Amino acid sequence: MTAPGAAHSAADWWGTEDVCVRYGSTLALDHVWFRAEPGQVSVVVGGDGAGRTTLLRCLAGALAPTSGRVRRPAPLETGYLSAGSGTYPDLSVAENLAFRATAYRIPPQTARQRSAELLTRAGLDKVTGRLAWQLSGGMRQKLGVIAAMLHRPDLLVLDEPTTGVDPVSRAGLWLLIARAAADGAAVVLATSYLDEAERAHHVLVLDAGSELASGTADQIVAAMRGTLTVADTRPAGEAGQRAWRREGRWRIWDPGADGGNGGNDRGGGAVRPDLQDAVTVAALARELAYAGAEQESR
Repeated sequence: MTAPGAAHSAADWWGTEDVCVRYGSTLALDHVWFRAEPGQVSVVVGGDGAGRTTLLRCLAGALAPTSGRVRRPAPLETGYLSAGSGTYPDLSVAENLAFRATAYRIPPQTARQRSAELLTRAGLDKVTGRLAWQLSGGMRQKLGVIAAMLHRPDLLVLDEPTTGVDPVSRAGLWLLIARAAADGAAVVLATSYLDEAERAHHVLVLDAGSELASGTADQIVAAMRGTLTVADTRPAGEAGQRAWRREGRWRIWDPGADGGNGGNDRGGGAVRPDLQDAVTVAALARELAYAGAEQESR
């Protein structure tokens, strides 16, 4: 048997094809297509109840879909960090990694070398004897990511690894994530931070279990129809339903005016949209479409 992480799979991608997941009468994932490519970071974005954790659990093999197909490597070639640090609080930093290395059948010398390298890179090399519960939140998250990537998996799945940690720890976590991708893994992570999504090769935005937007950050922005303007006060009437506050001002989306997005930085209060704007507009468009359909059905 080849040691996990010794050579990455030749698969072109891992992901889901037309996947649905039901919890009783609740449709948690609704015909979701998703691809994660080796050597790249892919991000799943969405609010509470969007289906991010369900999708990641399917990718990691922790949950079987109701229908559709999941394409993933073998369990020993998958690394998974669930929501939380994924560490054992009563074990030391070194003991956590030694236990994980044994579970993934990594030879002891290889495990020690990789652990030392990753701990140094993460700034944890001085606290290897400290119990996991004694670590700060950011340090625990870094330890969890290291444990998940220690065996150099083909697919690394991380459920909100940076949520609730300080900016310095977030930067450190992203160094680890980038290292895993550089080593050849297909990295998939869920996040609520759109600035993190902008760093990714591919972005999937979920809303209530279905795809809201998908592609690179630039592709999602380019697909946004209409134009965007800013104002100091919220407009009255129908335009007010298409407005939201950002950075102390109101952004107003006009779906009828098509400036091609590249022209949205012209005068008159017009602005060029970014990923956050494009995702907000996509959510607004869906919400307004649902509202319109309900009115027509009455």
